[in-house]
Amino acid sequence: MAETEGTSRWVGNLDEMIEYAKDGIVSKTIVDTPETKIVLFAFSPGQCLSEHTASVPASIHILDGTASITLGDERHDAGPGTYVYMPAELKHAVDAPDNMVFLLTLHRGGNG
Repeated sequence: MAETEGTSRWVGNLDEMIEYAKDGIVSKTIVDTPETKIVLFAFSPGQCLSEHTASVPASIHILDGTASITLGDERHDAGPGTYVYMPAELKHAVDAPDNMVFLLTLHRGGNG
């Protein structure tokens, strides 16, 4: 992984960062600036993020595996390449029937 410290730039190989925990979820923060937070998540089969909200807009990009994503009252099946944008305060949940990896971006705004 290659990083540029002290700036909002980041270059790296996400595949090399993926780690699964037995019966768990592994999260790794990639970028954390006042404007944006990007986190790589890896779920083992059967794991979920229960319904919650975020105080800022967020997006999920499925990189590997499949997921069931609930947005408000709507459930969506998602696979590699699926991109989901969620406005702030939208109730959402993520379920992974199998190994699944996604990139979460929190869009905090600010001057960037």
